[in-house]
Amino acid sequence: MAITAQAPATKTPAKRIPMSSMRKAALVTTAASHVAIYNWTFLLSQTLMPGINALLLGSLMYRSRLVPRVIPVMGLIGGPLLIVAVFATMLGQHSSVAGLAALPVIPVAAWEFSLGVWLVVKGFKPSPITAEMTAASTPPVYRDVTV
Repeated sequence: MAITAQAPATKTPAKRIPMSSMRKAALVTTAASHVAIYNWTFLLSQTLMPGINALLLGSLMYRSRLVPRVIPVMGLIGGPLLIVAVFATMLGQHSSVAGLAALPVIPVAAWEFSLGVWLVVKGFKPSPITAEMTAASTPPVYRDVTV
């Protein structure tokens, strides 16, 4: 015997709804909400955060001159483009899988790749900021003391 639910009391005879169809509807609704949450999470974490990272780290690298200026400029150009593309996708202007959505990704990808390669191959340039750090970490030398 199947378990059924009854419709609310009305003047017409009650129609029995099988529980299996109610469960299917609930599963479809739950699945749709999970897909929507996944899409928003992917959009915000994998697309918006690299744009913010490019702006923050790019401005820091540009000001400190620890790497050649052309590398942070790519991040400073690509970061705002990527952020604008994310907000356009959030507002329904275009799909995140459209051809134009991949265009702002190119400068940010070039920025991240070139910064990584530069730091592995060359490292940071010497700067007054890092010179003060190394000077503070070296122990003082006493020339007057004899042992």
